[in-house]
Amino acid sequence: MWQRLSSSPGTMKEHYTAVVVGSGYGGGVAASRLARAGQSVCLLERGPERQPGEFPDTLLEAGKNLQVDSPDGHVGSRSAQFDFRVNPDINVVLGCGLGGTSLINANVSIEPEARVFEDPHWPAELRQDAATVLADSYRHARAMLKPNPYPADWPELPKMAAHQKSAGAMDQKFYRTDINVTFEDGINHVGVEQRKCSLCGDCVTGCNEGAKNTTLMNYLPDAHNHGAEIFTNVHVKFVERQGDKWLISYEVLDSNRQAFDGALMQVTADIVVLAAGTLGSTEILLRSAQKGLPVSAQLGERFSGNGDVLGFCNNAETEIRGIGWGRQRALAPVGPCITSIIDMREQPDLEDGLIIEEGSLPGAMAPLLASAFATAAAAAGGPKTSVTDFLGRELRQVESLIGGARIGAVDRSQTFLIMSHDGSDGRMQLENDRLRISWPGVGDKAAIVHDNEQLKRASDALGGVYIKNPTWNAVLHHNIVTVHPLGGCVMADSADAGVVDHKGRVFNGATGTAVHDGLYVCDGAIVPRSLGVNPLLTISALAERNLALMAQDRGWSIDYTLPSAPRNGAQELKPGLQFTEKMSGYFSTAELANFAAGAARGKRDDSPMDFILTIVTDDVEAMIADPDHAARIYGTVTAPALSPQPLTVVDGTFNLFSVNQDDPGIRNMRYRMQLHADDGTTYYFDGYKTIVHASILQAWPATSTLYVTVHAGPDETATVNGKGILHIRPADFARQMTTMEIRHPKNMEERISALARFGKLFAGVMWENYSGLGNDAKA
Repeated sequence: MWQRLSSSPGTMKEHYTAVVVGSGYGGGVAASRLARAGQSVCLLERGPERQPGEFPDTLLEAGKNLQVDSPDGHVGSRSAQFDFRVNPDINVVLGCGLGGTSLINANVSIEPEARVFEDPHWPAELRQDAATVLADSYRHARAMLKPNPYPADWPELPKMAAHQKSAGAMDQKFYRTDINVTFEDGINHVGVEQRKCSLCGDCVTGCNEGAKNTTLMNYLPDAHNHGAEIFTNVHVKFVERQGDKWLISYEVLDSNRQAFDGALMQVTADIVVLAAGTLGSTEILLRSAQKGLPVSAQLGERFSGNGDVLGFCNNAETEIRGIGWGRQRALAPVGPCITSIIDMREQPDLEDGLIIEEGSLPGAMAPLLASAFATAAAAAGGPKTSVTDFLGRELRQVESLIGGARIGAVDRSQTFLIMSHDGSDGRMQLENDRLRISWPGVGDKAAIVHDNEQLKRASDALGGVYIKNPTWNAVLHHNIVTVHPLGGCVMADSADAGVVDHKGRVFNGATGTAVHDGLYVCDGAIVPRSLGVNPLLTISALAERNLALMAQDRGWSIDYTLPSAPRNGAQELKPGLQFTEKMSGYFSTAELANFAAGAARGKRDDSPMDFILTIVTDDVEAMIADPDHAARIYGTVTAPALSPQPLTVVDGTFNLFSVNQDDPGIRNMRYRMQLHADDGTTYYFDGYKTIVHASILQAWPATSTLYVTVHAGPDETATVNGKGILHIRPADFARQMTTMEIRHPKNMEERISALARFGKLFAGVMWENYSGLGNDAKA
């Protein structure tokens, strides 16, 4: 059983020393190192937490976990695992979840050529310490990610053997590359139990074995071990400077607050580390700039796809076995997604260098592959062969079409991925509050054309049909796909040339070297050029360097000692309950004693109050058993009499049907929470609904009327600030019912059972008080 790392947003504090946005390589490093330096750390991730065993392994599950953002709009859940960004010139594939894109990449750890760091686009300080500070940072990254090659004494992999054959025919260097995969069972260096690789080949849909060393297996649990608080399904929109603190505005994606058009919530920090990925961090800074944050005019520039080129060899002369197992287990070994490299770097001109990697396609895609490959191969044409060979090829296509992807032509298909150099002259900007990428002509660049020629050579060596990336054609203007986006917030010596300095600090303005105190970018967005190799190790090393320099600047000490131990043992995930509620009414600071008078005065003075609150418990059975039926609250309260902007709820508690201590015959629904304004003012909200023995006609007014007292301080001992009354409108109640859900059920039966148990509690109390039978029983 894997330990859950994330907590409900209802437990988020008002303020932290550092808020880290994102949980991939940059965010994982930042959270771990800040926590190890003894700081109060909050990590916010827009996707959910999925542990091994919870990743999709069928076509249906993968489809449910897909989101597509195109110029025409967004389709799918905004927290879906596979985030596909469609643009006119280049498409981007991202991972969404705790662990970021590390969840769906091939985990290849390789350093770029040393000449890459001689490029003057890098800041001078980094170029000068590439052999010292940066080299040490690579060492720290390796100690956490544990890269190693596929073991020589493990089963032979046909796709690796075929790749070596291509390398021989091309007369190029071939070797097994380091990959962040574990090949033995045991407890790792941060206390996480990992199982050895099963060779299933499903790395890019999420490792259900726990063998892939994503940040979910190392940096993130290490951060948790050292006290970092982690919150998922939290989508940060922008950051603002408020006095001596940073104000981070966010929405919670799984709360259904969108049904009520809920206001953004906020948390403050002394330090903000943006590590939401190349696209995410750039988008947050672009939106922050629109809100008035001074930044460099270079924001969004120097976007790179890292020279990624995808291609396939279909219907080769020998077995490749490059299709993952999916739901079918214990098939013939496929291997980790990528295990070997044809290394064509060290060219006279750095920009001419490239590497070719082999890969596996996940088993979840298997039902689509036979027809897709057959269609693409027919369009591409095949090598000139004898009639006998031609008929053999056609027969293998038919075998795949009838018998599936693990026989015939598809079973003899090799996946290739090139990384090279693409000029890094793409651009990102916001259009209608959505990030778009513009890079006219990128698919026609000489480097991309050359890369496709090299893939055809690799394919010809296997006697197969070379199939280019399906979107790389004249009709689609040679649109390309990248899984390694870089740039947008690039490092530079000054704001005239980049967005952050050599330490990752965001420049304060369009020119010069002044920086914002406490605002950092720490992910692939800071890389100012293509790397020509898988970038994860370099992104991790740059993040390690940034955090080491941050600690040095602030007089902190980072303890790098390994191993580290979990704070507590793994706990069983139980069915929880969640719903979102909206109430509206009036409130007055001129009335301190009477609720009705406060509401009437508020209405006369046009002083409305409303809230959108999410009620959540991680254990619905425990909530039912608790006499006070307690749950947590998070959300926002809008009350212009208190703050011109919505107030964020902190430390909120909800009690369903708690017994009134002054009159045991009365039940109350209680809402108690701190309210934090963006100017730092704190209020205490105390509201209750009254459930008494009465006519059934009183049931709706009782459960839809909230009597509100606000105190001018952090708790109920503070001076009363005002009073009012809120109500649930019937239309809002209808929306509320659509938001009620059971969280984390193991199956449909557990979902139905938990919902029925909660419904029985609610209906039982309501029946006791409003059926009339309860009154008779009391008489």
